[in-house]
Amino acid sequence: MRPLDRIDCEIIRLLQNNARLSNKELAAAVDIAPSTCLDRVRRLIEERILLGFHAEVAPKALGIGIQAMIAIRLSRHAKSFVDEFRGFATDLPEVLAVYHMAGANDFLIHVAVRDADGLRNLVVTAFVDRPEVDHLETALIFEHVSSPELPVYAELEE
Repeated sequence: MRPLDRIDCEIIRLLQNNARLSNKELAAAVDIAPSTCLDRVRRLIEERILLGFHAEVAPKALGIGIQAMIAIRLSRHAKSFVDEFRGFATDLPEVLAVYHMAGANDFLIHVAVRDADGLRNLVVTAFVDRPEVDHLETALIFEHVSSPELPVYAELEE
């Protein structure tokens, strides 16, 4: 992967904040020709620096009333247990994110469900009887605020 330059980083920053910017708007914002901008964006996609574009949706509009984090401790740390559990968890429609962690817990699973009954049902039917799971704890999320922008730590090429 080639190093990112100042313009690449600015394109990334702008798209993280508004992925709906047209190529013309993006090019004007970074002061380059639209054809050059389009080439840069295509290259960022091809090099798997830009991984996708998405719409942020209000959870309540989809009937989601509760989000929670489920901390999972595995019974064994064998690669097969880790791989099996990660694959299982990522396939559940209620799962928004799976974090494989170091520390007391092995996984942190971010879930979204309709209500308390939905959360209880998910925990009991999906996680409790898994052979890989030794212990779990569920924490409700009262508020979720995130930044759309990742910080840039890459060495910039001028």
